[in-house]
Amino acid sequence: MTIQSWMYDLTIYIYALSVLMYFSDFIQSNRKVNQTAFWLLAIVWVLQSIFFVSQIFTKEYFPILTLFETLFFYSWIMVSLSLTINYFFKMDFLVFFTNIIGFVVMAVTLFANPAATPALSEQLISELLFIHISLAFFSYAAFSISFILSVMYLVQNKMLKQKKWTPLFRRLPSLGQLDLYAYRLTMVGVPALLLAVILGVIWAHVVGQSVWFDPKVMMSLLVVGIYSLYLYRRITFDWQGKKLAQLNVAAFALTLLNYLISGSLSSFHQWLR
Repeated sequence: MTIQSWMYDLTIYIYALSVLMYFSDFIQSNRKVNQTAFWLLAIVWVLQSIFFVSQIFTKEYFPILTLFETLFFYSWIMVSLSLTINYFFKMDFLVFFTNIIGFVVMAVTLFANPAATPALSEQLISELLFIHISLAFFSYAAFSISFILSVMYLVQNKMLKQKKWTPLFRRLPSLGQLDLYAYRLTMVGVPALLLAVILGVIWAHVVGQSVWFDPKVMMSLLVVGIYSLYLYRRITFDWQGKKLAQLNVAAFALTLLNYLISGSLSSFHQWLR
């Protein structure tokens, strides 16, 4: 556990340095600083992956059942997606803002208990549960990045209207790219969350629980509904631009409420602590 703790602390320090260097590049464009920040982020991903695998062998289950484990898993997904996006699309600002969220979430895990055990009996832990939670947090990560893209869209749209041709403006992707990638990530997130809800309900039925009126389940279905409206407007009515970006921001706000508030009210999800 000492080695794991040392590795975890090192990961946070390197992650903080990477975010600071991205911030420096954000303030004053510097290609060398940006590349260094990227490679530091790659090291963070490697260390996170090693730590995650070590947790699997230590705990002998897929470690996504406690508050510490789920937050760490979410941070790992955010780093993974940001590295992938940066490799294929070269969106420096997206990587920067994504990893602000990823770092804050990982820093929050410092206040969680890494040695906590899930408040579930071994008989209730199954592959269905692991897939349910994994899909849910993957959808949250997709929605998070989609949200960042929509915020970037709104900022750039405002700069265009005010005719602010700053160096920052010139480094932003085009409005069309921001709109398209936000839409594609939502296309990934919606079926992932819907499938997570379905598998969660199936798992609850298998273990003899009723969850249909659980606040977490009801709110999750509402989140799926709002994002489905986003996709419906985009596909059927060809909505693009400011209205769609604002709807995406509102949908993400509901997603945050779903995780932060409905989870605390849910009697069924009390084990996810």
